Amino acid sequence: MRKLVLVLLLAVLLTAVEKARAKVYTRCGLTAELVNRGFSRTLVGNWVCLVESESGKDTAKLINKANGSKGLGLFQINSKDWCKFGAKGGKCNMKCEDLINEDISDDSVCARKVEKELGFRAWEGWMRSCYGRTLPLPIC
Repeated sequence: MRKLVLVLLLAVLLTAVEKARAKVYTRCGLTAELVNRGFSRTLVGNWVCLVESESGKDTAKLINKANGSKGLGLFQINSKDWCKFGAKGGKCNMKCEDLINEDISDDSVCARKVEKELGFRAWEGWMRSCYGRTLPLPIC
């Protein structure tokens, strides 16, 4: 019984530590971060809408997909083609684990690569929530 309590306590503690390394942006904070990272001002409304619909602005968001891949991080970049677990790889030449930490510099580069290759239509959340809408730069 004591071992079970210790294991559960350790699991809760590790989850709390991992969440502490995550960041959940506000809409204005995300907008400023994207502009500072060089995202085109004319497309920032699309990026903000995409991030809100895909991850809820949470850098640690991880979603298991029906095909066995994972959607990772702020931009929900798919692990199937764009990254590799445990080592650098995929089209973005990065570790998938690096997509779920607070540092979004590498996530941003990869997301722009996805958008350049496939467009915003690569993201189901963008198609569902953003496609066909006028998405100006959020007013902060």
